[in-house]
Amino acid sequence: MKTFYITTAIDYANSTPHLGTAYEKIGADVIARYKRLQGFDVRFLMGNDEHSQNVRKKAEEEKLDPKTYCDQMAVKFRAAWKALHISNDDFIQTSEPRHHEMVRALAKKIYDKGFIYKAPYEGHYCVSCEAFYQEKDLADGMCPNHKTKPEWIREENYFFKLTAFAEPLKKLLHTKDFIRPESRRNELLGVLETGLQDVSISRAGTTWGIKLPFDESAVAYVWFDALINYISGLGSLDGVLFKKYWPADLHVIGKDITRFHGLIWPAMLIAAELPIPKAIWGHGFISFKGEKMSKSRGNVADPMELVDMFGAEVLRYHVMREVPWDKDGDFSIERLQLRYNADLANDLGNLLSRTISMVTKYVGPTLAQPTIAHFAAVIEKIKATDKLYENNMDNYDLSAALDEMWKLVSYGNVLIGENQPWTMAKDPAQKEKLNELLYVVLEILRYSALALVPVMPEKMKEMLAALGTTLADGATFKSFPYVGEQKEFNLSLPGPIFPRLDLTTEP
Repeated sequence: MKTFYITTAIDYANSTPHLGTAYEKIGADVIARYKRLQGFDVRFLMGNDEHSQNVRKKAEEEKLDPKTYCDQMAVKFRAAWKALHISNDDFIQTSEPRHHEMVRALAKKIYDKGFIYKAPYEGHYCVSCEAFYQEKDLADGMCPNHKTKPEWIREENYFFKLTAFAEPLKKLLHTKDFIRPESRRNELLGVLETGLQDVSISRAGTTWGIKLPFDESAVAYVWFDALINYISGLGSLDGVLFKKYWPADLHVIGKDITRFHGLIWPAMLIAAELPIPKAIWGHGFISFKGEKMSKSRGNVADPMELVDMFGAEVLRYHVMREVPWDKDGDFSIERLQLRYNADLANDLGNLLSRTISMVTKYVGPTLAQPTIAHFAAVIEKIKATDKLYENNMDNYDLSAALDEMWKLVSYGNVLIGENQPWTMAKDPAQKEKLNELLYVVLEILRYSALALVPVMPEKMKEMLAALGTTLADGATFKSFPYVGEQKEFNLSLPGPIFPRLDLTTEP
């Protein structure tokens, strides 16, 4: 069986997840679920980044030692991802022994190869980013992400010789599939054109972190530490999981950390003589009221509150449809409500309930596969949509895949409106044509439900059950009849899967 190893960025544990971080995890989960349905053996890793000085400060505020604080936050993060129906196979904390061991092992390999050296350093340092910035990267003297003034720091650190890898990195970035979307790749090529600088991999004056094996007085810089989680999540370098799943097929990250993942991480791996990940996807940001969501700036939407109001799968659908996976987008509850009623309650939910009602009324609860004479073009249209859907999903263009699905759902509603089955039912001579019409609309619904499982797994399980189809654990697309090959539908509809929202009242 083919394998697929997918990871997300690990999150700072200084506060609970906001919608911006949830967006990344939902998108990665959609890809992971889609790959499982394709028949891949998927390994899906998430986790928390815990050696941040911001995390240490938060622990001090809570009057807890950092490890106890991080363990408590990990419980909250796991609960949030479970509530959002995220299907990760593992959750790593960078304070775990398995991670410490791997960071020290890789640091030693890179040091022994001569790519780590000690030197004094000074520069602009953003506490929230936990990153150094060159003067040219600041925006009017401020951190471009947090709009705060960086500190000027002078200290003696260990450095990784990133400059030694300019040519292999340039060659790698010219492989179009390595960094996507194209805008992220072009950004990194621009960085290479202006010239690389060696990067600090240690911090002075702190004990919260992983001690470097070649100098026990030095602690690994949080970014050097964090990147290695993608390997430490698989265990030892000679272990079963590493041999089975590495290199990663896809790292899913935010666009603000593509430099770390697209330049520093592959250079570290080359230095350690390890395989490079196959692809990195740098998604855009969800803004809130026109600004990037940021814990440090306090403008965040709480995904758990939204789950309580609308349910996890409505939220999953909305952010995947509303915000293109390669661009930025804005979030508002008003837009979510409108899209819920338009797409889920009206288009999909209404098509399901009215079609099942008509089949039950005009034919009975069971509709056998008819000979398709009048509506063969509909079957071909579903097959064409399947190709477009698969192409978009394989290219991680998630919102485009959903756009294609909704064209098909809308077409199902148009078919009913144009052919008026309630009129056809009055004419015995049109019985076979009526059965054909109802069957092809049910096929639109069945195919749509299967294609939407990665986005709304529980809701689509309900929808498939209403159509007489069971979605078993471990099922793949090939577990089900292809378009137009369903032998019969055994229908039942206990109630609306997407009840319409009353927009005259506050949520």
